[in-house]
Amino acid sequence: MKTIVCKFGGSSMASAAQFRKVGDILRADPARRFLVVSAPGKRFDGDTKVTDMLYRCYDLAAAGEDFAAALEAVRARYREIADELGVAFDLDGELAVIADHLHRAPQRDYMASRGEYLNAKLMAAWLGWTFLDTAETVRFRADGVLDPDTTYALLGGVMAKTERAVLPGFYGADGTGRVVTFSRGGSDVTGAIAARAVKADLYENWTDVSGMLFTDPRIVPDPAAIPFVTYRELRELSYMGASVLHEDAVFPARRAGIPINIRNTNRPGDDGTLIAAQPPEGTAIPPVTGIAGRKGFDTVLIEKSMMNSEVGFAARLLDIFAAHGVPFEHCPTGIDTMSVVVSAEAFRPHREEILAALEELKPDHLKVEEGLAMIAVVGCGMVENKGIAARILGAVTAAGVNIRMIDQGSSELNIIIGVREEDYETAVRGLYQEFHK
Repeated sequence: MKTIVCKFGGSSMASAAQFRKVGDILRADPARRFLVVSAPGKRFDGDTKVTDMLYRCYDLAAAGEDFAAALEAVRARYREIADELGVAFDLDGELAVIADHLHRAPQRDYMASRGEYLNAKLMAAWLGWTFLDTAETVRFRADGVLDPDTTYALLGGVMAKTERAVLPGFYGADGTGRVVTFSRGGSDVTGAIAARAVKADLYENWTDVSGMLFTDPRIVPDPAAIPFVTYRELRELSYMGASVLHEDAVFPARRAGIPINIRNTNRPGDDGTLIAAQPPEGTAIPPVTGIAGRKGFDTVLIEKSMMNSEVGFAARLLDIFAAHGVPFEHCPTGIDTMSVVVSAEAFRPHREEILAALEELKPDHLKVEEGLAMIAVVGCGMVENKGIAARILGAVTAAGVNIRMIDQGSSELNIIIGVREEDYETAVRGLYQEFHK
């Protein structure tokens, strides 16, 4: 039997109305056998996420202050959902356990995890499915790092014996039973881990957008959706912040060869974005899959005659940045020049020390250019299409933007250009018009 693991985010689990949408989606395909849920998110602008409410409870308890009113607000959120759905759910008993924990020895990760825990128990009761607590199957090492082998064995064994189940996302536990959470958004990771553990045919990640978009909707109004993206393309786009998935959620599915489908809970008829190693058979491969970018970069330009014949020069140069804990983002080079592109946030606190150390390499010229934005034009179809670089440069030039840097990876999967921060939005709009007319 085909198996699909579905994960629903906070906005998809925020109210009884959203619960009903999830139920309709699950019933539409019997292969959707396992459900991973987030804590209730915002119901409307200005609302508070349940996870933040739980953090508030923890902060008050840790400071020795009264948390009763804060915990009552959490109770009200779940009671509203349960009452509207008509679910018999021992919410008072569950909250009594949480209150006792807060009185005795409050633990931050435990409190943060209770949003997913309660939502999963409530959803399981409403659906009539089995509840599987991930504290018993998602295992973390003592240093807080996930133990994947143990997790896949424990979780896979339990899921294989279960017909349909609801799992809370975002957390697991270490060998002592102490709850440990992933970083915010970690329910995506739980979903991917569950998909790999049960050897699912598909991992559906349901959210409030219909997949990944061709570019940033804050810059280009209503940009087209990306119907398909490879794992490699996703990695390049995610580096520039253009992902609707927690970055760590990709790797478990990728290693197991499980496709990921990003879907919209509020528009379940949309196909969304499919993420896989290879395009489905018969899929037309566009030259450019997506455009993403970020501001906040500086470039350090070093010029030195005969640099290319000075063995180890580049290694010594990059070691200087490494010694100050500053990673380099890109490193375009010429015969006698090197440009090191770095995050301004990481570089500027150490700027003077780094420049002083670079002077010891006896450069002919040393210059820093601040305030750059980097734009990545990504597509596995680039290699099969002539003139993509020319189109990129032409589109940006036609938009009246001066290009400060060009860098193309050896894989021919992307071309990255650098522009002044004030030209960033104009350049992105020009590129979108060129590649998505």
